Amino acid sequence: MDFLGCIIIVALLTGLKIVEGFGGGWSNAHATFYGGGDASGTMGGACGYGNLYSQGYGTNTAALSTALFNNGLSCGACFEIKCVNDKRWCLPGSITVTATNFCPPNNALPNNAGGWCNPPLQHFDLSQPVFQHMAQYKAGIVPVQYRRVACKKSGGMRFTINGHSYFNLVLITNVGGAGDVVSVSIKGSKTGWQAMSRNWGQNWQSNNYLNGQALSFKVTTSDGRTVVSNNAAPSNWAFGQTFNGRQF
Repeated sequence: MDFLGCIIIVALLTGLKIVEGFGGGWSNAHATFYGGGDASGTMGGACGYGNLYSQGYGTNTAALSTALFNNGLSCGACFEIKCVNDKRWCLPGSITVTATNFCPPNNALPNNAGGWCNPPLQHFDLSQPVFQHMAQYKAGIVPVQYRRVACKKSGGMRFTINGHSYFNLVLITNVGGAGDVVSVSIKGSKTGWQAMSRNWGQNWQSNNYLNGQALSFKVTTSDGRTVVSNNAAPSNWAFGQTFNGRQF
């Protein structure tokens, strides 16, 4: 193989790694914690997941600063995080968390004294239980390194259908692989595929009348992979119900 051919192959492989978001090096950030010892204060959140226990996320969760949250597109992404450069407070090993919330900036405080989530800082506000697997409670804030990793979830993706006729609001949870959903399409048993728009967090909406039709979903994550869940919801589905689909 000639030199140019080698360069092209290396470029393609490098580009693939960048698109997938996994396999990159470690980046520097800081981490704090919130939500109490039982993580009850982390429920709900800007990604729309609601009860993180019943949705399967548990306490391995994080609220992301503006620089990482990406206006909600990072919801569902998974990160490996380790405490570094602080022998007094750091514990050995690393943790893996899912992005489930937004850590808002506090412009009234300086970036190095309370305004931890102010732009352009990269910051993780972790649930207290998972923080304590990485650092001691009394630390409050610690320097960390992080990297994107694949999300490992049990079972299929979940589609919770809320809203009403002509306003179908679908919350997508338990997404494996890249974890962060970037586009969704829906298809009724009497329609073709229709693109959904992101309403907020990982809530996606369709303004079409789909009552009484079996529903299929086409989900694409940030690494470009797409999974189709055909007839995930039967024709007698009702608002407020959750259905399982395929997994990445």
